[in-house]
Amino acid sequence: MSLERFAYLAMLVFCVGATLPLIPAFGLELGRRWRRLLLTVVLAGTPFLIWDVLVTHAGHWWFDADQTLPWRIGGLPPEEILFFVVIPIVSVITFEGVRTVLRHGGIRATVRRDPADGQER
Repeated sequence: MSLERFAYLAMLVFCVGATLPLIPAFGLELGRRWRRLLLTVVLAGTPFLIWDVLVTHAGHWWFDADQTLPWRIGGLPPEEILFFVVIPIVSVITFEGVRTVLRHGGIRATVRRDPADGQER
């Protein structure tokens, strides 16, 4: 199996890897509200997943076999199904991270004074 087949999966891993550090960095407590997160995933993903299966079967779009895993579930590559789980979760993590930053006054730039000329840098 070529590495190209993992392209879609790699994109999903990147999304998770880029957002998971926000949880400890901002002290997000998503684990306490896992039912709400699960409900978000189900409500956001299910209609689009059903639509995805229908339009794929109808031939309106397809998935590049060279960039996805060889298996299919309901005509969809497993990465497409994971997409509807991963993207809502990373969206919630990002939203909670931004909300935490804004709640605490936003990000302030560090201003340093150059000792030589006293100018702010």
